[in-house]
Amino acid sequence: MVDVLVTNGPMLIMLAATFGFLMAWGIGANDVANAMGTSVGSNAITIKQAIIIAMIFEFAGAFLAGGEVTSTIRKGIIDASFFTESPELLVYGMIGSLLAAGIWLVVASALGWPVSTTHSIIGAIVGFAAVGVSIDSVAWGAVGGIVGSWVVTPAISGFIAFMIFQSVQKLIFNTDDPLSSAKRYVPFYMALAGFVMSLVTITKGLKHVGLHFSTAEAYVLAIVVAAIVGLIGKVAIGRLKMNEKADLKTQYGNVEKVFAILMVVTACCMAFAHGSNDVANAIGPLAAVVSIVESGGVIGSKAVLNWWILPLGAVGIVLGLAIFGQRVMQTIGKNITHLTPSRGFAAELAAASTVVLASGTGLPISTTQTLVGAVLGVGMARGIAAINIGVVRNIVVSWVVTLPAGAALSIVFFYIIQGIFS
Repeated sequence: MVDVLVTNGPMLIMLAATFGFLMAWGIGANDVANAMGTSVGSNAITIKQAIIIAMIFEFAGAFLAGGEVTSTIRKGIIDASFFTESPELLVYGMIGSLLAAGIWLVVASALGWPVSTTHSIIGAIVGFAAVGVSIDSVAWGAVGGIVGSWVVTPAISGFIAFMIFQSVQKLIFNTDDPLSSAKRYVPFYMALAGFVMSLVTITKGLKHVGLHFSTAEAYVLAIVVAAIVGLIGKVAIGRLKMNEKADLKTQYGNVEKVFAILMVVTACCMAFAHGSNDVANAIGPLAAVVSIVESGGVIGSKAVLNWWILPLGAVGIVLGLAIFGQRVMQTIGKNITHLTPSRGFAAELAAASTVVLASGTGLPISTTQTLVGAVLGVGMARGIAAINIGVVRNIVVSWVVTLPAGAALSIVFFYIIQGIFS
């Protein structure tokens, strides 16, 4: 059946590229909105500014650090040995998966649901492999880990966000002189943010550019960055002209302005790390199709990327965000709980910390679920009444539906594509 790949090769690659672009568009509309949602929701930046920041940093992350080589099958979810006799099935499946995950992401984004793009594509791949090929071709243990992460990830990030927010309240807002407290403590928060963000960027982003650091080197680098950021922060805040005699409300406003600047920095780092990491959800299956077709049916564990694949993913992500990202931003930033810059900062820092923890332990996590958990944690710090339970319920339902929705759609598309080509 390999001759199917030879005769229909260009057509299959074109289909995969089109659906890969749709998937990248969905990632932009849904996931990138998560990285920016807290900044927009807390009014640290406007939607227009968020889109410009995300366009620059997501594109840079995806294009510079998206990797020259990508794993053909993400996260070892299916066993490639089941496809060696009939590689065209893997090609049909990957094309169907991209279309399925892309459609699901567009639907979720239209409804304003922040779902996991990683879980969408994994659900799609599991679906076609289990039904179309063999139930044994799926690594069910890995799938179980993903389901477990629905509870674990938001819980960890929520707890960290709760603690960060409580410390900000105690050390700064609940003091007699919030401004001088801010001048004293905010540089430490800046250093902490510098540490976590540089760690995310080093572990998630730079390894793709060919810069490899050992864990010890990564931590040393991150500590150096943290020290520099803290010092710059101390100098910058010392220079801010604020009226120390102002009433408390004005002082609070001034302190929030400091956190707003911090949020812009964290948003840039999150966007870069996200672009470098999640572009693989769109280009991994696409690269697999291209490499199998071009090698005449040989399935490698890694696929070298053609020159056009990364820009296709990067452009797709940016367009999806610009055209369609506002609804998910609204959900994360405004609808779950009321965010101010200090609350948004606590949530974003907690989400980034969780990503660092998870990549150290190899947990398959979703940026979306991490951030939603962190925003919930900040809301909880102000009491359960501060949280919009209806919105949270819809979000949780959308998470549970993501795997089966991706799977069901990809099974349908797999059979259609197989019917057309064989």
